[in-house]
Amino acid sequence: MQKIIFTEEYCKPENLHPFTYNRHIQDIRIGILTIREKWERYLKIPAANKWEDHYLDDENSVKIEKGIGKDVYLLVHANVLPSKAVMSKIKKLQHGEFLTAGKEGGMAFKFSATEVIGLHKIKINKSIDFKGDLKTIHYPWQIFQLNDWALRDDFELITAGRKTKVISKTNKLINPSQIFIEVGAKIEHCILNASEGPIYIGKNALIMEGSLLRGPVAICEGAVVKMGTKIYGATTVGPYCTVAGEIKNSVLFAYSNKAHDGYLGDSVIGEWCNLGAGTSNSNVKNNAGDVKYWVDADQKEISAGKKGGLLMGDYSKAAINTTFNTGCMVGICCNVVSAGLTPKFIGNFSWGVDGITKYKLSKALIDIDNWKKLKGLTISDREKQILTDIYKLY
Repeated sequence: MQKIIFTEEYCKPENLHPFTYNRHIQDIRIGILTIREKWERYLKIPAANKWEDHYLDDENSVKIEKGIGKDVYLLVHANVLPSKAVMSKIKKLQHGEFLTAGKEGGMAFKFSATEVIGLHKIKINKSIDFKGDLKTIHYPWQIFQLNDWALRDDFELITAGRKTKVISKTNKLINPSQIFIEVGAKIEHCILNASEGPIYIGKNALIMEGSLLRGPVAICEGAVVKMGTKIYGATTVGPYCTVAGEIKNSVLFAYSNKAHDGYLGDSVIGEWCNLGAGTSNSNVKNNAGDVKYWVDADQKEISAGKKGGLLMGDYSKAAINTTFNTGCMVGICCNVVSAGLTPKFIGNFSWGVDGITKYKLSKALIDIDNWKKLKGLTISDREKQILTDIYKLY
């Protein structure tokens, strides 16, 4: 195989809003890596996106047609999380063979130009059944629910055959064989407890003194953990995020800030978000009942189980001391300001909490650029176009 092609055709990306408004499913971070990065690492080949006739398509999107070329391709359903067991089956596929997994349906198809019979039409020669434990994501809360498994799998994948950087003796380590520190990471006078799961510290990350980490935990490249932070498993602090306070079983994608005291639990925070000082979320109902999230695509609430916190889309922000309701979903580009408990659903480009006042697109783009400049970046023309499309469509 020479190239992976991700397809979302049968994955219902609309059910993974707010995280798939402006990104493909395969670019969701779960564990240490994004789904795309996992597949590329396992197979050691590059990945592309299938052209889906969608505003997220770009010049690099691949049309599967007769003139596709002489490469051998692996068409992968974007919501499938790879594993050793999955890879074992994938590597044995022959041309025209389709790997399926019971009620999950298709997951991967190996083909070349020979099997292509028309635009996005591929001839299947044989179906192969995968009977192992398959991990897939269909709804956004499954990101934090599967993060424990994903962290362990990614840790093994990333660290296999490698040696950790020497860890300073000022730190207290428990089960150090399950702690891996990349080059450039700085950590002094902290407690790292990997007795319940691995701890991964990425390149150039900074863990300030007095922080407490209890695995499985990943602090990714360039991230900052401020003094005295308490992080429980299974938590991922994505690249260039800044965190403080108390965090448990949550995923922050990249470039987001929870830089002050407050609680974040059983939650997923997109990119370029900011939670003001004292912001906290509820993750358990007072009656210990099921937590339900509003799924806009299905126009109904769906149960996520007994625990569920904040799901916040990219570029959204919360004022100081914001209190997020149990099972709260916030869209992209929101400015959440609330004197009390927030509603459970806050739509895209909301200003306040009720969505009556809509964030002006021109101001939203300026504000995003201002936030990005704080981390040495600027908003791209591509981002502007995608956000403009979302503003018009939703």
